[in-house]
Amino acid sequence: MPTHTHNFVASEAISHATYNDTSRVLTITFRDGWKSYAYYNVPPSVWIEFIHASSAGRYVQYHIKPYYSLRR
Repeated sequence: MPTHTHNFVASEAISHATYNDTSRVLTITFRDGWKSYAYYNVPPSVWIEFIHASSAGRYVQYHIKPYYSLRR
């Protein structure tokens, strides 16, 4: 089960995220209260775009939250 982790040092909203290639689950941990949210059926291309986005928080808001199911 290949899992990738990315730390968002420059992001005010997001601390870090992990992505599992096999299950296609993206887990995002926010700095505000250190809450984690898991998004399901996220394709690898979205993970790549997310970690390279100029604003990780904005990318989550417009490209992940509206399209992928969530579990807290």
